[in-house]
Amino acid sequence: MTDSNIIKLTAAQIAEKIASGELTAVQVTEAHLARIEAVDEKVHAFLHVDREGALAQARAVDEKRARGEKLGPLAGVPLALKDIFTTEGVPTTVGSKILEGWIPPYDATLTKKLKAADVVILGKTNMDEFAMGSSTENSAYGPTGNPWDLTKIPGGSGGGSSAALASFQAPLAIGTDTGGSIRQPAAVTGTVGVKPTYGAVSRFGMVAFSSSLDQGGPCARTVLDAALLHEVIAGHDPLDSTSIDAPVPPVVEAAKNGSVQGMRVGVVKQFRGEGYQAGVIQRFDESVALLKELGAEIVELDCPSFDLALSAYYLIAPSECSSNLARFDGLRYGLRTGDDGGRSAEEVTSLTREAGFGPEVKRRIMLGTYALSSGYYDAYYGSAQKVRTLITRDFEKAFEQVDVIVSPTTPTTAFPIGERADDPMAMYLADLCTIPTNLAGNAAMSLPCGLAPEDNLPVGLQIIAPALQDDRLYKVGAAVEAAFVEKWGHPLLEEAPSL
Repeated sequence: MTDSNIIKLTAAQIAEKIASGELTAVQVTEAHLARIEAVDEKVHAFLHVDREGALAQARAVDEKRARGEKLGPLAGVPLALKDIFTTEGVPTTVGSKILEGWIPPYDATLTKKLKAADVVILGKTNMDEFAMGSSTENSAYGPTGNPWDLTKIPGGSGGGSSAALASFQAPLAIGTDTGGSIRQPAAVTGTVGVKPTYGAVSRFGMVAFSSSLDQGGPCARTVLDAALLHEVIAGHDPLDSTSIDAPVPPVVEAAKNGSVQGMRVGVVKQFRGEGYQAGVIQRFDESVALLKELGAEIVELDCPSFDLALSAYYLIAPSECSSNLARFDGLRYGLRTGDDGGRSAEEVTSLTREAGFGPEVKRRIMLGTYALSSGYYDAYYGSAQKVRTLITRDFEKAFEQVDVIVSPTTPTTAFPIGERADDPMAMYLADLCTIPTNLAGNAAMSLPCGLAPEDNLPVGLQIIAPALQDDRLYKVGAAVEAAFVEKWGHPLLEEAPSL
């Protein structure tokens, strides 16, 4: 097979061909490294490519097969890892100057699980600094382009991972989702992204932004590939105090048996209206009609507290961030500025943070510190937590009536790089539909549902399931994906312009 054929294969197909001996893991890795070399100068999906490490992992897979050892379901499949997970011996920057050049001495639990499953890690992907943003423009190392149109954003904070998938630089990727950072990039790049139930994937070794919201998850080009990756990375971890000690839901089985026959699917009236692009609503309405055709019962839902989700999120997340980022003081690791022997530790810390943190990170630290300060805590942070409880209750009531909820993933398609850079409020609205799920801790998926007629850019359909019922996402997602591929005659990404 030629390199151009190999990079178009799904993760499931690659694993099958490696296991049968039709392809070697080294061949597959080299094909993807060649693709990165050819296109990533334009896309800028990667911050660091670990060529030697990836080839060494691939050779180990081929040696295993030669010895007759059984290979796992993703053995030899290349993956792009968001630069928020620690990787022993490989730089981890979180898209920030404050960690520029930092080489972690240990692997995150998720990194360990990938290596144990013989997944080949190609390198670390670009992201908004400390995962704060919806466009990957807040990276200290420059923005990433959307492979559908390089002048447009690829979503954020995990735009590097979604762009790597959409430009066929990797068949699998890892993202993290605090307020929509897996799902919104998936929506605007025509890929699949899943935010598992909070606590389903270990956060040990994942650099913290907002600890009660952050969640790692799988990114892929198909629902089945996402399920295979989900099964590898999920599971209880005693090193993470928020990790759920429960069996991983049967996500792969669900992805292989997609069906919505007899399911009740909820449509929330709060997830439309002012600010939503006409083409996004059109494709969403078509998706709802398709679900009905496939045998689902559509139920309209009213969740009034969802209107308050954005405001609550932008108090809770910055508050937790101001606490978490206090550890970056220039004294222990990462950047250190102004240490000329004549300055105090406080002065060095202040100068280091001034030089190391970008504008959006500073904005959120200030917001969070203010919200947590004496006299304001109850008025701001305390009130936001009460709203969070109301949102959770609205979800609980909704899931008494339906099996899953659907909505547009994000109100618009990809917007031009720079368009919202000076307008934080406009930027924050990109996560309008995704934030309620993070506040409640439920599971959610975004998958492509077509192109918006006005700009020919991808639109995402969001599916939300109750906590620990992640398999429902894959059951519904696989059914919708199959119906759309049949309708279009090919996967959506085949319509993307070639780079």
